[in-house]
Amino acid sequence: MIGVMTAIVALLAATIIGVAWRRRNGVLRSTTDAKSGADAADAAEGADAAVLGPEFASKLGERATLVQFSSAFCAPCRATRRVLDEVAAMVDGVRYVEIDAESRLDLVRRLAVLRTPTVLVLDGAGRVVRRGTGPPRKADVIAALGVAIPGPTGPTGAPMREAEHRPSQGAR
Repeated sequence: MIGVMTAIVALLAATIIGVAWRRRNGVLRSTTDAKSGADAADAAEGADAAVLGPEFASKLGERATLVQFSSAFCAPCRATRRVLDEVAAMVDGVRYVEIDAESRLDLVRRLAVLRTPTVLVLDGAGRVVRRGTGPPRKADVIAALGVAIPGPTGPTGAPMREAEHRPSQGAR
C-alpha cells in the first residue's frame, strides 16, 4: 500500500512539474518579471549599454533586434530560427542575430543563458526588453516587438511599416 501511494505522489509531482515547464517554455517575459540571473546580468550592464557588446553593434537593428542563442545539437533551435527570421523580415528596422552558445561562452555567462534556444528581444538602444527560453510562438515575438518598438501598431500588435500607417489619399 505504501508503494502505491509513493507512486501516485511521484506521478502527481511529475505531472505538476511537466505542466509548469510546458507553460513557461517559449514565453517571452519582461526582464523585470523574470526571476533568473538575467536581471542581475542586465543590471550589471548598465541601463544604456548594449548587452551584446561593441562587436555586435553593427549587427543590431535600428528599431529592435531578435537575438537567439543556439547550439549545434539543439533541435528546437531550427524552428526558433525560422520564426525569428520571418518576424524580422516582416517589420522594418528589425534584425535577427543568431549566436552560437558554444563559441560565445562569455556572453552565455554574462547573460545567464541556461539552455538553448534562448531568445532576447532588444530595443533600438540594445537593452533587453523581453527574454524567453524554448521555441516562441510567432504571435508572442510580434507582441514582444510591440513593447520594444514604440509607436503605432497594427491589428496584430506588431509595429506597422511606414506605408501602413499613412492615410490613403482616397480616404477623407
